[in-house]
Amino acid sequence: MRTTVNIDDHLLAEAKVAAARGHRSLGDVIDDALRVALTPRHPSEPSRRAVELPVDGNGGLQPGVDLENGASLAAALEDDRPFGAPS
Repeated sequence: MRTTVNIDDHLLAEAKVAAARGHRSLGDVIDDALRVALTPRHPSEPSRRAVELPVDGNGGLQPGVDLENGASLAAALEDDRPFGAPS
């Protein structure tokens, strides 16, 4: 079906690039984007995959970490040694 819509210039440019890269028509790319945007999501389905972060089990701040001291915090983040390990 032919219709006229106003599309943000930047989004249109991106859609044209995606169409050219995929050797597809602009209409096909826009159809696919609308299908994704209009597909209902079930509340039981998480919108993002859960991420499990490793923990050491002790909780709290590690020894030597001072959240009030930006320089020492930056140094701790750049250090490859585990927190609390001797220098």
